[in-house]
Amino acid sequence: MIDLLFVYGTLLDEKNKYGAFLRQNSVLLASAKLKAKLFDLGDYPGAVLHPDGTNEVQGVLLKMEDPEKVMGILDIYEGFGIDQPQPNEFVRILTEVETDQVAVLSWVYVYNLSVENLMPLIAQTNPD
Repeated sequence: MIDLLFVYGTLLDEKNKYGAFLRQNSVLLASAKLKAKLFDLGDYPGAVLHPDGTNEVQGVLLKMEDPEKVMGILDIYEGFGIDQPQPNEFVRILTEVETDQVAVLSWVYVYNLSVENLMPLIAQTNPD
């Protein structure tokens, strides 16, 4: 199982209990970026993949110590899975993310609902 996870938004905040859990159960590898657009969903942001565009979402690449355990808990936080309200607001997918050194295949939670009335895009800054 792939043990890499790209994180942006509330999971970067160690004051968030899931962000703290993630930091305790993974190793920070590098700053990274994802070809996507970031939308303001109110209390949290949501990334929508945009592989052919110029927009990038800044985040970090983590190596999970126990991917099944970590993603099982994060799936609940993100509302992802068949036992969650359908359609899921976020879905976990494998996609390419880029560090300064290399492009890698990583898990990422992306927004899964319509963005038709969502504006503006959130301005991005480097998380370092």
